[in-house]
Amino acid sequence: MKYSAHLCVILILTSGIPSGRAQSSNELSAASAQKIIEGCVADATAKKQSHAIAVVDGSGSLLAFVRMEGNPPGVGEFAIQKAEAAAAWRFSTAQMSEAAKDTPGFANAPGVTTVPGGVPIYVPHGAFLGAVGVSGEAPADDASCAMAGISAAGFSQGNP
Repeated sequence: MKYSAHLCVILILTSGIPSGRAQSSNELSAASAQKIIEGCVADATAKKQSHAIAVVDGSGSLLAFVRMEGNPPGVGEFAIQKAEAAAAWRFSTAQMSEAAKDTPGFANAPGVTTVPGGVPIYVPHGAFLGAVGVSGEAPADDASCAMAGISAAGFSQGNP
């Protein structure tokens, strides 16, 4: 896959939190979403990989997005789909893949994506905040990139 450390586009949407209003501990800010993106990009760059990365809030609304060079638009759309699925179900798309094996019909449930790369975001030992979706490389690499971004921003990928 063609790789370059340059990013094609970074989209940070800040309309989720009105100006002048403090961020609640149960909300994911645009600044935090950007830190997650930066952590994912650093991880991908170190591995000479190229991903599309989407960060959504707890309702599944897009907060930040980047499609690194070398990825067609469909890869970006799939990253968003993975993030939305992890936000809707509040568990990873890798876990959805496993659940689909054990629960007939689950793979066809609304909002389910059964390809690893969608990971929920939690405050460490606390509230659900949103999710990250990553696409563009092997599913295990997509999931690893998402987890690296979450960790780099100081969040957790599960609620113990």
